[in-house]
Amino acid sequence: MDIAVDLRGRHLLTMQEYTAEEIGGLLDLAAHLKQLRRTGIKPRHLAGRNIALVFLKPSCRTRMSFVVAASDEGAHLEIFGAEEIRFGIKESVRDVARVMGRMFDGIVFRGFEHEVVQELAAYAGVPVWNGLCDRYHPTQVLADLLTVRDVFGTLDGQPICYVGDGRNNQARSLAIAAVMLGLDLRILGPPALLPDPAELAALNASAAPGANLLVTDDAKEAMAGAAVVYGDVWVSMGEEDQVAERIELLREFKVTPALLALTGRTDSVYLHCLPAFHDEETSFGRTHPGIQEVDDEVFEGPQSRVFDQAENRMHTAKALMVATVR
Repeated sequence: MDIAVDLRGRHLLTMQEYTAEEIGGLLDLAAHLKQLRRTGIKPRHLAGRNIALVFLKPSCRTRMSFVVAASDEGAHLEIFGAEEIRFGIKESVRDVARVMGRMFDGIVFRGFEHEVVQELAAYAGVPVWNGLCDRYHPTQVLADLLTVRDVFGTLDGQPICYVGDGRNNQARSLAIAAVMLGLDLRILGPPALLPDPAELAALNASAAPGANLLVTDDAKEAMAGAAVVYGDVWVSMGEEDQVAERIELLREFKVTPALLALTGRTDSVYLHCLPAFHDEETSFGRTHPGIQEVDDEVFEGPQSRVFDQAENRMHTAKALMVATVR
């Protein structure tokens, strides 16, 4: 198969490493590989390659998506936990990076400080993909974009409303995608949890034609005409001591059927990067009643595409590796 998008040797750290055309090419490749897999075809573009997963934070979807994607494409994958890769404790980031780069053909990083994944990329000499850090979550956004395209046929003209903590890594990565691709993104949340104005100004300074970034605490304004309503947890990993404060700040921004109806559209869909608190079946949900950021009726309802979105993590991870490692 001829792979139209050629990103050999390129990192993915924030989404800003690629042009809008290159991101579109990655989505095209992901869609193609997704279709092939559904017909039982696995081209094995990565046969003989070795991929490292460095997980300083626990993982579910990121781990599953890269493991299955690598396996489908014929690569061997090795997983390193926080107890094995102790950046800055036993070895420096640059020393570990230089060793890994001589043995592996690509590295997935999931951790905390963005500076760590930057240094890993600077010294590894092979593609490094940010599977999540405290500031960015670009591999998730690729899956989000593919899901929107799957549902509506195009990204053009599809307003997206992100609801919740507008300062977190997911909101920040969606904002980057919006200004790069000319999307209409609304970030809805309480004033205390809205993005830094200086950061937004810097993004807007390089925005593509048609891009729109609206930041507001007005639900009617943000939701009007939204094709996609996007939720996220109210408390990220490492912020468990802020549960009571977040519930108080965000309780009016829970995605309910009434909030969803404010889009005024019958074809709006609900997305969530998962895990989601939509019931009290988890111990955390039972321990902290009121932490649910979305009603179970919405999460399990006909407008929810969260599990299509989760599956797309694997298809976009596959496209990313195939395009950058070959």
